[in-house]
Amino acid sequence: MWLTDNRDLWPTRGQVLDVACGRGRHALLLAQSGLHVRAIDRDPDAMAELRAEADRLGLPIETDVIDLETDPPPSLGASLYDGIVVINYLHRPLMPMIRAAVKPGGRVFYETFTTRQAERGKPRNPAFLLEEGELRELMAPFAILRSREGDIDGRFIASIIAERPASGPPPRGLCAVG
Repeated sequence: MWLTDNRDLWPTRGQVLDVACGRGRHALLLAQSGLHVRAIDRDPDAMAELRAEADRLGLPIETDVIDLETDPPPSLGASLYDGIVVINYLHRPLMPMIRAAVKPGGRVFYETFTTRQAERGKPRNPAFLLEEGELRELMAPFAILRSREGDIDGRFIASIIAERPASGPPPRGLCAVG
């Protein structure tokens, strides 16, 4: 799993955002490592299950039901998170908000399907599939620390760990966040 395989790049402390977290397996993993996690998803049942599990385990997870696909996309805040995790989700209009929400020096851990995945099954909708090399472009001007793309464990995916510059001008798209 991309996230656990790159544990050495996780923040050692601080706040992490899990975007489109589903039932929250990544949020739970990150919270168990000592990070404070905010998990967001549009499914109220999934958020209730995650909230109950976090409470049962005594983990610092904040859950919020948020529809990420509104027009315009919701703000995720500005420079709030030491890390952001996005796995198996793509909504291109949200990318500027993701970049804006990372603190300078913070990292984005992103993995989702590419267009070639449609050859094997779901998802098939091009709106949810990355073109070849697109994830790098969507994360610009962040520094790419690690990436991979292709047939990985029977799925066509692109994965990236990108770090927001610690100084300099704000990344492209940040001025649009209010």
